[in-house]
Amino acid sequence: MMNQLNLRANLLTIGGIACLLSSGCTPSQAVDSGESTSGASSDGTPRVERVLTQEERDNMTPDGVLQMLKDGNQRFVSGTLTSRDHSKQVREATFGQFPKAVVLSCLDSRIPVEDVFDRGIGDIFVARVAGNFQNTDILGSMEFGCKVAGAKLILVLGHEHCGAIKGAIDHVKLGNITPMLKNIEPAVKFFADYEGEKTGENDEFVHMVAEQNVRMTIAGIRENSPILAEMESNGDLKIVGGIYNMATGTVALIEG
Repeated sequence: MMNQLNLRANLLTIGGIACLLSSGCTPSQAVDSGESTSGASSDGTPRVERVLTQEERDNMTPDGVLQMLKDGNQRFVSGTLTSRDHSKQVREATFGQFPKAVVLSCLDSRIPVEDVFDRGIGDIFVARVAGNFQNTDILGSMEFGCKVAGAKLILVLGHEHCGAIKGAIDHVKLGNITPMLKNIEPAVKFFADYEGEKTGENDEFVHMVAEQNVRMTIAGIRENSPILAEMESNGDLKIVGGIYNMATGTVALIEG
């Protein structure tokens, strides 16, 4: 009897390996929970066609959503993005949306936010402004995304070599850019005692300011939105930050 059980287990293991080899579906290409696959792409990997339902999203936790973004970023870095049928996802999302998270990103075109976290249509809200700072309009959008639409996570995403950060450091004066950069100046002034070169040419200083700007934005969200602060206090929401590395595609998280 024991030999028969062992034989059956071995056959199942071999069959599973054969399936992975024939389909090209490696563990790193597996989709997150809450996403179902149907059909296959040209290389045989499963394709995600459905968008999140409200029940699926509501069953997620803030920590679980954060882990999904971490896992998605690993797939982005390794070049194993999930195959998705965007045409079908567009049609499925026509009459409703139940995203997992809100990402506040810089305007920079080199940061494809959905791809960076391997997300599909209807997965995340994305707000963009040069320098990824919060203001009344951004806060209102976040309150809609979280309190009204049910997102579980806010991620403030800064990045290396940020032009807005450099502009704030160098006190750029140009049209509406000048008052916009005032939102970033507190992060620059935070390092008043820094003894190095305080210019946009100093990558170390730019990185320090970019990271501090993310931290201050997180603090500003909590301070200026009682709605979001209460959600976080109740465990219904998590607010974190991150810095995107232009050279590698990795996101280093900052939990404020």
